Amino acid sequence: MADKKWVLQLCHGYSPPFGDVARQWHALFEGTDYRVLTVFLTGAPDSQIKSLVGGEVIFLGFDSKALRGLKIRQIQEIRNLHKQYQFKFAIAHRYKSIYIASHLPKIKVFGVSHAYDVYSRFLRRRYVMSQSDRLFLIGVSNAIRDDARAALPRFPARKIQTVYNHIDYDTMHDFLLTKEAAREYLQIEKDAFVVGNVGRLHPDKDQATLIAAFAKILPVVPDARLLIMGEGRLRGALERQIEALGVARQVELKGRVPNASRLFRAFDLFALSSDYEPFGMVLLEAMAAGIPVISSNCGGAPEVLGDAGLLFPVANSEALAQALLGIYGMGQEERRSMVEALQERLKGNFTDEAVRGAFWKQSFAGELC
Repeated sequence: MADKKWVLQLCHGYSPPFGDVARQWHALFEGTDYRVLTVFLTGAPDSQIKSLVGGEVIFLGFDSKALRGLKIRQIQEIRNLHKQYQFKFAIAHRYKSIYIASHLPKIKVFGVSHAYDVYSRFLRRRYVMSQSDRLFLIGVSNAIRDDARAALPRFPARKIQTVYNHIDYDTMHDFLLTKEAAREYLQIEKDAFVVGNVGRLHPDKDQATLIAAFAKILPVVPDARLLIMGEGRLRGALERQIEALGVARQVELKGRVPNASRLFRAFDLFALSSDYEPFGMVLLEAMAAGIPVISSNCGGAPEVLGDAGLLFPVANSEALAQALLGIYGMGQEERRSMVEALQERLKGNFTDEAVRGAFWKQSFAGELC
């Protein structure tokens, strides 16, 4: 296998969204001379994940406890693979994978961060600095890139860059149900004005602000409905809020919905209310569905939407209510214009093809050859 130009993609695991993350990075090398071997440190072999990612996939099957400490066994496993494949360089997602991949001799490592504060710990900063001659750091948004730069002021800024998350637009577009079919599946009235939200019921997603904002618009839009897809530890608190506001007939917590993104056309608009959002993959899914999008102005969301969507201040239910009413009051032509702008932005910046082109134009691309 040494005659081929192999790239190691090392992932902690494939729990959502990281199975698709691995697919996204594999897609960046389509049409090139490189072949990608994707290795998942944790998780049992899974044929669906293997099919999703594409290319060669190996499941090492460690549990999370095994990744504590010095990770000697995992490092040895990856070194054995290196002897077999002779990797040209490595892509490593999240810090533990970065640490393991950096123990391969003499190859460059592209460490991808998907969250804030990855380098807030002193020992991590010290280790990363010790590897700065062959380590490149990638943020999935400029917000994550800048967070890493702030934490590592002595690390060369040119070696901390952004590579956006992205989607297979054609596949996702073909996957979508029609508005009528999606509403029938979700048992929603055909003529209701439906606000959609998808995400864990977690403080980071701040659905409480969305529910409060939605309650404010009901006197103006009595046929409005709010559907929240996702599960989490805040279900009880959100149910109590819904009861206290008297909106139990109009608000439904749907729980986990398999393949939720295929149902987005059931919504008249998508609203993301997070107060912590490193990127916002769900925004890309909503944009692909061809519906208006509102988001809190935090993290990577303004980079994703640009001027095409509507942004509101974090945790500001009044501003969110006004944004909801703004879209409700749009004429058909104004709504079409917004949707077209969102899809143009999606296709220009966040598809596999768009990010692949941008990736190979980055200043570090010359380091790969």
